[in-house]
Amino acid sequence: MMTTDSTAQITTIKQLMKEHKFASAAQLSQEILVNEPKHRDALYFLAVNQRYQNNISDALVTIQTLISHHSEFGRAHQEQGHCYKALNQSKPALDAYMMAVQLNPTLIASWRMVQAYQSQNGDAQIATIANEKIELLSKRHPILNSIESMCFEGYVSKAEQLCREYLQKQPKDIEAMRLLAFIGAKLNVLDDAEFLLESALAFKADFSQARYDYVNVLHRRQKYAQAVEQSGMLLKEQPTNLSFKILHANECVAVGDFDTAIPIYQDTLQAMPDNANLHLVYGHALKTLGRQPEAIKAYQQAYSHKPDFGDAYWSLANLKTYQFTEKEITQMREQAETSAISMVDKYHLYFALGKAFEDSQDYETSFQYYNQGNQLKREELNYKPERLERDFTLQKQHVTESLIEKYQGAGEQAADPIFILGLPRAGSTLLEQIIASHSQVDGTLELPNILAFVHKLNGRMNWDDEPNYPANLAIIETEKLQQMGQQYLEDTRIHRQGAPFFIDKMPNNFRHIGLIKLILPNAKIIDARRDSMDCCFSGFKQLFAEGQEFTYSLQDIGRYYNEYVELMNYWDSLFPEQILRVQYEDVVADLESQLDRIFAYLNLPMEESCLNFFQTKRQVRTASSEQVRQPINKAGLARWKPFDEFLEPLKKTLRY
Repeated sequence: MMTTDSTAQITTIKQLMKEHKFASAAQLSQEILVNEPKHRDALYFLAVNQRYQNNISDALVTIQTLISHHSEFGRAHQEQGHCYKALNQSKPALDAYMMAVQLNPTLIASWRMVQAYQSQNGDAQIATIANEKIELLSKRHPILNSIESMCFEGYVSKAEQLCREYLQKQPKDIEAMRLLAFIGAKLNVLDDAEFLLESALAFKADFSQARYDYVNVLHRRQKYAQAVEQSGMLLKEQPTNLSFKILHANECVAVGDFDTAIPIYQDTLQAMPDNANLHLVYGHALKTLGRQPEAIKAYQQAYSHKPDFGDAYWSLANLKTYQFTEKEITQMREQAETSAISMVDKYHLYFALGKAFEDSQDYETSFQYYNQGNQLKREELNYKPERLERDFTLQKQHVTESLIEKYQGAGEQAADPIFILGLPRAGSTLLEQIIASHSQVDGTLELPNILAFVHKLNGRMNWDDEPNYPANLAIIETEKLQQMGQQYLEDTRIHRQGAPFFIDKMPNNFRHIGLIKLILPNAKIIDARRDSMDCCFSGFKQLFAEGQEFTYSLQDIGRYYNEYVELMNYWDSLFPEQILRVQYEDVVADLESQLDRIFAYLNLPMEESCLNFFQTKRQVRTASSEQVRQPINKAGLARWKPFDEFLEPLKKTLRY
């Protein structure tokens, strides 16, 4: 975040550069860095001015520092490309330019260099894509290029303001509509984004970039059937377009159509064998299907093409059953300490190394890596525990007995959903696998639909604003509650296979049990509970794909666990005997008696298949996917004890 003083100094730096006073501009950048050593723009302009003065080696050092703190800043990679180009190092220059346009596709200078390098005995297809991008950016109004670039550089509010001003003057500019939708998606105003993209496509049905964005918005709105349909349309129009192929495969994965997705991934990998990200998503699909040996090979292919690809190593670690070789551990350690590595790759590697050394029982080294990974991730997120604790308090203040009585009999009366909720890493995937082994129950995913309702009830707001929800539940129309319940059932239907009941395993739904009971009063709710030390430390060791920001500090996760228990106690008092608590340790100790409890609560007969849950063939997408394909065992009990000496902050924080 730039201070007022540094903002003025950056303006001065730009003016000095216009006057070709590069030494003075570099000096002013260094003055900013004395007080703000991670200042993105100061580091960037220092590197640029060092290059302008032909101090290429100094510029590269500055850029490496910049990328280590701001790995997603496209211009940093572009500047790195310029430096390598000045040194006549074509391969690292091309790699840098490719990364630049991946992070910010408006960087026309990088596209021109990609086109130039790839045209000289390079990849003809990428050269063609670069030509198309250059043509688009050259033809488009310069203000639209600036607006889109602002989005990729983090100035989203300013970009929105400029885009709206432009559209007032040019209301039928479909590229501006697409950009405003893109901005809306970044701000999580997905309904507006969807409407704008629909409007743009109504004006120009063959506007492929708008349709591509439309697919992504539909995906985020959980409209997976429509997303598959739209991505299929793109692929039909351009059947050889590799980006459209990958998009369609990803959407097929979202609806569980792996029979379509897997061949597309395989076909695309024939054309793009060096694409590390493609190997990674292919590996994820194979993992979901339980095809572990093939998934391992895909992840290994990913890091072979990008040796510092932290996510590839972490994906291996995240199988929970994979054992790293000494060679892999050495490679991870070397890559983690290179100065040019991005922060994202670095913390992925730290988490993977934590798992590797835990497996070898070197618990001190393991904890050091886990702790370093968590520190970097928490720094990236800027998590504030007070905000979530405020939200827990608001639930207890506004979702009261009188509110529940007011809406007695309201909501959708269907009993289809079974919500399994609680904290992540508490054994919820095991419970899901057991219950989904029943002939009358479909397993699905960690469905985001309840959280989407919460977002809509809150409306557009700044992070620090007082939320509208749950206070506005007191004034909601009774008919609206039933509509929301019906919409939930309709929107989740695509994940079901025809059984009368289905599971929604989103852990964070525990925060919104009041809302669930208002819109789906007959839904079943199972609270997956685990020993507090095991649960919290397991969360601390886990690098989540998204969300769960509270897990990246021992104190934070301890505070969150306390709040979780207290909120669940409140829900128990508000909905007596309507929530079933299942303790992980009890399931491990006596599976059969716990299954009797669970299925009695669900009003379903016990089936032998549930005892043999590990034999059930189904898609499992969470970190426990391989563990739940094994018979019940005690391996998950007291996993924190070897790390006991390092966990004092957690033990001091926990109250339960």
